[in-house]
Amino acid sequence: MGKIAVGTGVICAATVCAVAALIIQRRMKNSARWAKAMEIFNEFEKKCETPIERLNLVADAMLDEMNAGLASENGNQLKMLISYVDNLPTGDEHGLFYALDLGGTNFRVLRVQLGGKEGRVLKQESTEVSIPPQLMIGTSEELFDFIAEALAKFVATESEGFHVSPGRHRELGFTFSFPVKQTSIASGSLIRWTKGFSIDDAVGQDVVAQLTKSMEKKGVDMRVGALVNDTIGTLAGGRYANKDVVAAVILGTGTNAAYVERVSAIPKWKGPLPKSEEMVINMEWGNFRSSHLPLTEYDHQLDIESLNVGEQIFEKKISGMYLGDIVRRVLLKMAEEAAFFGDTVPPKLSVPFVLRTPVMSAMHHDTSPDLKIVGSKLKEILGISNTTLRTRKIVVDLCNIVATRGARLSAAGILGILKKIGRDTVNEAQKQNTVIAMDGGLYEHYTEFRECLKSTIKELLGEEVAETILIELANDGSGLGATLLAASHSQYIDVEP
Repeated sequence: MGKIAVGTGVICAATVCAVAALIIQRRMKNSARWAKAMEIFNEFEKKCETPIERLNLVADAMLDEMNAGLASENGNQLKMLISYVDNLPTGDEHGLFYALDLGGTNFRVLRVQLGGKEGRVLKQESTEVSIPPQLMIGTSEELFDFIAEALAKFVATESEGFHVSPGRHRELGFTFSFPVKQTSIASGSLIRWTKGFSIDDAVGQDVVAQLTKSMEKKGVDMRVGALVNDTIGTLAGGRYANKDVVAAVILGTGTNAAYVERVSAIPKWKGPLPKSEEMVINMEWGNFRSSHLPLTEYDHQLDIESLNVGEQIFEKKISGMYLGDIVRRVLLKMAEEAAFFGDTVPPKLSVPFVLRTPVMSAMHHDTSPDLKIVGSKLKEILGISNTTLRTRKIVVDLCNIVATRGARLSAAGILGILKKIGRDTVNEAQKQNTVIAMDGGLYEHYTEFRECLKSTIKELLGEEVAETILIELANDGSGLGATLLAASHSQYIDVEP
């Protein structure tokens, strides 16, 4: 009694019962863990919901902040910066123009020969130059001298097909993608450095004046005709390609928007009325915030651990810099509180920004039956091996939740702009297309994000209005757009070619 014969061996009944009990206990433990993981998942999903009613409230809040920013320079989340760009390209631009695009550890120099409406862009060339790390923390003179020297070398390589009209100076569009307080189309003082630069003596100084001084030192006969940021360059390049472009949005590592406003709708404008009666406004919409934005504990944690606490709240929900890290934070909590990836929390899961948005996108787009890409990315990036299909499916669902929220909020922001310029309805008497020039790797490469944004705009506006709203990808706005703005603000604008 009490023993069970199996083949030639004998197993104690008590041992069998113990093994069975352990199996049951393990299953119950796993079931409890899964239930806890699903509780975390479901709570996050609920807090990220963006029903159409909420998106309309976000759009209305964006509109209110736009109006407040246009009325006053102080105390508004949206700065609504006056760009002094009152002439966007028309296609009539002609002549040789240069661009200098400085926005990170590299800068690019571009030259374009424009041939008016008939020739358009006749020829263009560019070169890219890496900035030595020591110049990013040195003096402004050293940095701008280095840039001017590279510019001089590039000008010296002008080949056949590029020519300056007799009696004219070369003109340059300067894309400077750092915070600047602009004082004219071709002047502006640096507010602060970002992206790893720390050159104290440049802060508060006119960056165009500094560049001009260095160009003179290096013998570069060139005038800066326009100082712009990348969003406005995108708008200019978009307008050159399509006269119906009225706004530009960048959805990449960061995010911003710019649009064409009537000067009469800018109470804080103090200058003379430009001939065009229009002005491009740099919204700096990444700093938008509203009580209607869906907020989770993970968004709060991300913000308080960031270098700019309490700022760029909208950007932290919709831009490529942050989407992957939000997914990581949810997975970390599931690992810590529900042993989602086993008894040990994977160490790499605690590293901020280790899960980048391109990786998130690759997992989100995985259509293989066993979600092989998800499994390989979890192993490669986070050191998590042997995940089950059920676990991988939850990872994909998390990516979908975060991307969907970001895309739908981006669409709500665009609706705010459309409301501001009266393009959220169809004018039967004057039907016209409204085109938004879009740039940025998030929009270009993250297909699920892009398609969700487009479908949300249709949902917000309705079929009839949505048919008049077009989003066009506008690559290289910060380069070509800068040359076009130099051309449209040329000192020779009224002189015959």
